[in-house]
Amino acid sequence: MTNTASTYTQPNWDFDWFNPQPQQDSQLLENFGFIPGLKELLLLRQVHALEHATVWILSENLHNSSSESQGDNQNLGGLSTDKGFYLYGNVQLNSLKFAVNQALNRLKAGDWHLAIHPRCGTNASVEMLLMGIFTIGNHLLFPKELISQLTGFGLATATAAYLAPDLGKSVQKYLTTSIPFNLSITEIKQTKDSFGRKAYFVGVKWN
Repeated sequence: MTNTASTYTQPNWDFDWFNPQPQQDSQLLENFGFIPGLKELLLLRQVHALEHATVWILSENLHNSSSESQGDNQNLGGLSTDKGFYLYGNVQLNSLKFAVNQALNRLKAGDWHLAIHPRCGTNASVEMLLMGIFTIGNHLLFPKELISQLTGFGLATATAAYLAPDLGKSVQKYLTTSIPFNLSITEIKQTKDSFGRKAYFVGVKWN
């Protein structure tokens, strides 16, 4: 983990032509703060990125401390709000505190890829949207007999599943997450969510 600003010049991001800037959301809020809900939306996008990065860091730490194979720990999950995020899974509080702070520091330092996660609900939403569009197209373009419609539906499903991961990644990058340059951690505690499920809550505030 590197906390110095110098690492900011060496970002880990897929597209060189798009580099998040520390003041981008602050400037948006300054120029368009009169729009209702804008600050909450900007907060939610930054919290969403922090949630993803925390899950990645916890997975990395599990790999480093055990014989588990490296990668995503699918026993962990999260839910973002504009006040912070809920973290679900078997995690020690101290481990979570370390992971959250490390995630925030690494994102700010340039490890922007941590903001994107393959199990994000965004990907599922994108896949359902694509499937709906392709299914309508299938109904309009394919012959109306049953076999043709079933064939078209299968093709629509397969195409949506193939395209969704990459398209979902782009939607996360440009729409549903933002590097949390403006966030600071206010609390990390054990709690229950609105459905009564046990969870940790990571509270944040806008700087």
